[in-house]
Amino acid sequence: MSAAAAPTRAGIVGLGAMGSPIAQNFSNAVPGLRVFDANPEALDRFVAENPSSVRANALADLADCDVVVLSLPTSDIVDSVLLGPDGLLGHLRPGSIVVDMGSSVPARTQALAERAAEKGIAIVDAPVSGGVARAKQADLAVMVGGDTEAVERVRPLLEATAREVIVVGPAGSGHAAKSLNNLLSASGLVAAAETMLVGAKFGIDPATLLAVINAGSGRNNTTETKYEKFVLSRSFASGFTAELMRKDVGIALDLAREQGVKIGLGEELGRIWNDATDALEPGADQTEIVRYLEEAYGLESP
Repeated sequence: MSAAAAPTRAGIVGLGAMGSPIAQNFSNAVPGLRVFDANPEALDRFVAENPSSVRANALADLADCDVVVLSLPTSDIVDSVLLGPDGLLGHLRPGSIVVDMGSSVPARTQALAERAAEKGIAIVDAPVSGGVARAKQADLAVMVGGDTEAVERVRPLLEATAREVIVVGPAGSGHAAKSLNNLLSASGLVAAAETMLVGAKFGIDPATLLAVINAGSGRNNTTETKYEKFVLSRSFASGFTAELMRKDVGIALDLAREQGVKIGLGEELGRIWNDATDALEPGADQTEIVRYLEEAYGLESP
């Protein structure tokens, strides 16, 4: 935690796979954390496990918060929470801050920041990297976009769930950086899977080839942290879905197009990821793209 004091009244909307451990970290830093989720069961479970938290039965119950964090999966849901008939922007006081910790579309975050500013409310985008396991350990990397004063006000809260807080730039910059990070992460996963499958076809033991890669220059996040645990074990349980990765890859590709940059490898990755996600079962883990590639390339499972 930094020397600055954490907000005295904070709330969070969204208690899913990532939101729940993040909220638990916040509850350790902010007494009486207000929590809300559209799923009553998720809300009941969190309050039961974190008795110091305060249940919010509606968005209006967050009206007196200095900071409200959103841990939501899409820009559409963020818009509905902020701008809907009972939206937060209609309840929060001037001077309050909304922190979007999901993976939203940068241009839409910029538009929300403009609308919120008309009400005297700041929008800070603070998406995370590290997955559920690191969220539970308060070891996330957080990339932040927004007004400097607002960012510094929420920094102590973010540091309650983060190993590192990196300020990227103005509103939308954090979400842009997150999408680009996940574009590279998805590329590494597909590249590692194809490499491992070719090796298996040749007859190299997958665990041995993985050791070679991790000892050499080809290693990446997938080979070092995902492949043995989630692919070779066949558990396919990294905690991040293929659908969410497809969304983030799409955001990054749209960003590239908006900037007039043609990224051929990225476009091919988007095609592969779209095809794989369509072929996999709903809710499939991102690492299950290996299953898709095994079948698509006619290669045996490791």
